[in-house]
Amino acid sequence: MTQAGSVYPPLEDRSVKETICLFDVDETLTPARRAASPQMLQLLSALRYRCAIGYVGGSDLIKQQEQLGTPAINVTSLFDFCFAENGLTAFRLGQPLASASFIGWLGEDKYKQLVNFCLRYISEIDCPVKRGTFVEFRCGSTLTQYLRNGMINISPIGRNATNQERLEFNRFDEEHKIREKFVAALKEKFPDFGLTFSIGGQISFDVFPTGWDKTYCLQHLEHEKEISGVDYKTIHFFGDKTHKGGNDYEIYEDSRTIGHAVTGPEETMKAVREMFAM
Repeated sequence: MTQAGSVYPPLEDRSVKETICLFDVDETLTPARRAASPQMLQLLSALRYRCAIGYVGGSDLIKQQEQLGTPAINVTSLFDFCFAENGLTAFRLGQPLASASFIGWLGEDKYKQLVNFCLRYISEIDCPVKRGTFVEFRCGSTLTQYLRNGMINISPIGRNATNQERLEFNRFDEEHKIREKFVAALKEKFPDFGLTFSIGGQISFDVFPTGWDKTYCLQHLEHEKEISGVDYKTIHFFGDKTHKGGNDYEIYEDSRTIGHAVTGPEETMKAVREMFAM
């Protein structure tokens, strides 16, 4: 997939007018927490000549760089729109847009209450293994400036788990509903915090202010009319966690999008090829 965004037609000159294809990352463009295939990247590059393309994921930009970019190619050059943390960290044609902060919205005192409860709860969970990074929230400058800052991610097993351990926990979780019960406990404990809990991927769930789900990114697309004159009347969204409680549910069901439920990257490629006769 080519790096230079300038080789593609301007957004207003794409052949399929006023249309964008927006993709979830894990189990839509890539296997969970793994890299996209060359075939996927080639297809996205070809699609970009026809219409705008973008991704929206719950993870921070660093993880999306690992999955979709390469050491030599910045992920923000491979898509017209890059929405990390549901669009709380956003890029348009490689340039950053306005971002938002979870702690700034919630406040330090409430944030500490939330984290302390999560750590106590995790300490009492009996699951096959436990690794490190149970609560992920990082924000800083320079190399870390685009790490997760609009939400927190909670993992009962820990985000440092290996791919095999992730698979094993996912099977364990399907049987014992570890994440589902954890979310229920948080909703009961903090009913007045104005938070949404969204289960995604294999080992974790996101916590963010209500309204900061993946539909948050759509406001950036709505603003495009003011920048280039393009009014995205057709927004195709592809995602795998489209069931209620999944982190793709809200944007999949949103009236502004046309939702496409997929079960993995191969199905995504098949759907795109059929839709655009590629």
